[in-house]
Amino acid sequence: MNEQQFQKMKNEAGFIAALDQSGGSTPKALLAYGVGEDEYSGDEAMYTKVHEMRTRIMTSPAFTGDRVLGAILFENTMDRQVEGHDTGDYLWNVKGIIPFIKIDKGLADEENDAQVMKPMPDLDALLERSVEKNMFGTKMRSVIKMANQAGVDAVVAQQFEVGHQIIGHGLIPIIEPEIDIHSSQKSGAEAMLRDALLAHANNLSADQHIMLKLTLPEEDNFYAELVAHPQIVRVVALSGGYSRDEANARLSRNHNMIASFSRALSEGLSAQQSNDEFNAMLDATVQSIRDASAT
Repeated sequence: MNEQQFQKMKNEAGFIAALDQSGGSTPKALLAYGVGEDEYSGDEAMYTKVHEMRTRIMTSPAFTGDRVLGAILFENTMDRQVEGHDTGDYLWNVKGIIPFIKIDKGLADEENDAQVMKPMPDLDALLERSVEKNMFGTKMRSVIKMANQAGVDAVVAQQFEVGHQIIGHGLIPIIEPEIDIHSSQKSGAEAMLRDALLAHANNLSADQHIMLKLTLPEEDNFYAELVAHPQIVRVVALSGGYSRDEANARLSRNHNMIASFSRALSEGLSAQQSNDEFNAMLDATVQSIRDASAT
């Protein structure tokens, strides 16, 4: 693990940019950016188009390590290059931004009002490659729909089981048990999740560290105990379908949580914009998310 990156992630102001839309969500992300499905054919062409979009974000003068602490990459992005550098090396060596890799392969079918992650039989090989590509950490997502103890417990147990595997490779896992923002039992699910996360975090040894990526809670500062936990490097918030303004407003009321926004980061960016227009929009977005993360 890179100690300089660890200290930056733990102590400095900023937020994490989630640039990790996967195969299933990529067409939607491209469409929002103004690139229709008629402009590419097949997965490889699609990933090339989305890499062009991500490269435009990463190379923008608005996208630098003084406001953006880290960036989460899709595996395909990690394996590509930006301006002649491997993507992770470009982010850290050129921009001062800490690189993470999304490792999950999507969600299993719903059971007990929750979706755990699909099996990842090739995970060790991916983690070894991630270390070679100078990733700092990983991210993996599950979903909780209702305040169902069995579902919540299954999600958290799996996240920590895989988390220990990731820690074993010298990487910091971002554990992401997303609660559906439209859940009619959102507050109850949050209470169950907080207790389950605390129980597992309390079992981590002094040299084991994780991060958490959580849906913004109904009660402000509800996750304060997790934020203060010595084994939790950072608690970051997902936008989860909230508009950027709503996500920023909620985030600003949750002290010492920082953003890890995906769609809310790229909202308003377009392939049709000139570079000046694109950079101005991204600059305003980055500043608004950074400000909301600084409370």
